Amino acid sequence: MCGIAGVFHHQTERAIEPQTLVNMAAIMHHRGPDGFGYEVQQDYGVGFSHARLSIIDLDEKRGRQPFLSADKRLMLTHNGEFYDFKRIRADLTARGARFNSKSDSEIVLHLFERYGLEDTLKELRGEFAFGLFDAEDESLYLVRDRFGIKPLYWTETEHGVVFGSELKVLFSHPDVKREFSAEGLYHQLIQVMVPGSTAFEGINQVQPGYVVKLQRKNGKVVATEHKYWDVDFPPEESYPGADVDEEAYIEGVRAKLLEAVQHRMTADVPVGCYLSGGIDSCAILGLASASTQTSVKAFTIGFDSADYDETPIAEEMAEATQADHHIMRLKADDLYDHFVKTLWHTERTIYNTLGVAKYLMSKEVHESGYKVVMTGEGSDELFAGYPAFRKDMFLHGLDHLPEVERVEWQELLEKNNKLFKGAMLAREEFVSDAFNQKMGFTPSCVQPWLSCSSVALPLMSESKRQQVEGYDPSTAIADTLDKNMLDGRHPLDRAQYVWIKTMLEGQILTWGGDRVDMANSMEARPAFLDHHLAEYAFTVPPHLRIKGNKEKYVLREAMKGLLPETLYKREKFAFMAPPAHTDPEKWKAVEKLAEQFLSEDAVKSAGLLDYSEVVKTFERHQDENVPNEERVQLDAVINHMLGVQVLHHHFVATDVPKQAEQRARELGWTA
Repeated sequence: MCGIAGVFHHQTERAIEPQTLVNMAAIMHHRGPDGFGYEVQQDYGVGFSHARLSIIDLDEKRGRQPFLSADKRLMLTHNGEFYDFKRIRADLTARGARFNSKSDSEIVLHLFERYGLEDTLKELRGEFAFGLFDAEDESLYLVRDRFGIKPLYWTETEHGVVFGSELKVLFSHPDVKREFSAEGLYHQLIQVMVPGSTAFEGINQVQPGYVVKLQRKNGKVVATEHKYWDVDFPPEESYPGADVDEEAYIEGVRAKLLEAVQHRMTADVPVGCYLSGGIDSCAILGLASASTQTSVKAFTIGFDSADYDETPIAEEMAEATQADHHIMRLKADDLYDHFVKTLWHTERTIYNTLGVAKYLMSKEVHESGYKVVMTGEGSDELFAGYPAFRKDMFLHGLDHLPEVERVEWQELLEKNNKLFKGAMLAREEFVSDAFNQKMGFTPSCVQPWLSCSSVALPLMSESKRQQVEGYDPSTAIADTLDKNMLDGRHPLDRAQYVWIKTMLEGQILTWGGDRVDMANSMEARPAFLDHHLAEYAFTVPPHLRIKGNKEKYVLREAMKGLLPETLYKREKFAFMAPPAHTDPEKWKAVEKLAEQFLSEDAVKSAGLLDYSEVVKTFERHQDENVPNEERVQLDAVINHMLGVQVLHHHFVATDVPKQAEQRARELGWTA
């Protein structure tokens, strides 16, 4: 739901330009096509704007943001959903609060007035990002949900602070510089980013579970941040032993997931489901279907490659739940044809065209008349579904088993996931001293991307390469991890923690989630990332998350009654689009894009890459002697090379403030 933006000046004497706020809303019209609003408090040098996707309280005037408290002390602009808001609103009303809307967003104003920010945050359940200004102490709070489902960016300028839901929103403000940082470029080329960072100089993200407080002191806005929530696994020694009562955990997971699903069916518009052939989305559809009196609409992506297509299981699940099933079948050339447009929305590079497929699917959902779907994201993070987690369990978490047995399991894992070697699993072991010192080993989930460093560094232009001389990407990432959340934890917990802090937020919830969903005004609700469910899942013993060679054991058992037997017994299959090297037509589409964005003129004009190394990379990719797993890795690297060039085109070479101004004129959005 929605997109937010705002400006907070150092000096109250410096006027806020209302039309600039409107332009910032207009460029994210895709996030909120149902209307816009803005509010300026010139006496305090602050202004907010908002683009609205109406899902709860469809009354256009009543639900329009930003919201002001009755005494004008507080101003709020909010993106996302707060679940259980009806109970909270009723409780506050009984205590004397008076609401002006039926919107879930308004509860923040009343909670904050009564209890302050810290206690307010404890009440908030869902996916959200908001800006809250308190005139009493001239403070602006930027708050992001616990897992980073909703995006929120901010930057300091010569005149103050600018924030918004997307990078292009910040870039719409004329004070914001638009240039790649050398470190940001490096991380775009290797896929994994430093938490809290972006590709661009001086542009920050509010980290998941964090509050950034911006307070005016002596004519200067000063930024501080603090963490209000984290992924807190229990100490390893506190887990019960092998004789634990499994059924208690199975029942607990079932109850918490059902509660999370039912909360996410709250809307004043129909709620559908994404459906792949995996346990996660099938579980969500099964519970949603059982919780409603009507048929649930289910949306599935189908690929024209049998190795990657999961529609047969999805069809079986849809039939079992009597879902209204919609399958979007994609051909090879569909994906790269929409690559450039997708990156305008993701605002970061993507290693696999699954991001494009998700963008096209959200378009189909929108055209089907739906604004909301539930998704299965987060299950693998909570219940250790990815092959990298099993690998770390076999290597570091099963000391009690004979080595020969652990080796057999690992060999089976590698064999069953050979399609993804070079992407989901590293081609060969990569050891990071920084990670080893921080947590005792280098998690398998980051090894495929950190191992790309030796390929990515030569690809950078000489000037950019000089700026990162002596820079170690793995150290930069490891330094952001909270050692208090790693010390004394089981190896599997440590591996899951790292994935949640890096790849979940930086990949799955961005180019695989919010950014491609909201590109078509469609809100995705990942029920597994309900923090009440997550906090329970953290207490599940590791040997019930991965039991023997079976991942997500406790979830499988909890959902056994509604899963197709084929799926219940099947090993986790990573959901991704067929890589470019697997299809001649797709490779032709890559070459066509390269002619435009990776030509010698284009590369030299952007100043990001070394053209001779770009050529060598393509030559290496086409060498018939290159093993498949290296070609998988090179597919990703080529996508990243294309990506940084496309991002330069969209956000550096293009006059974004002018683009936003033009978009506002087209929409008729004026201050």
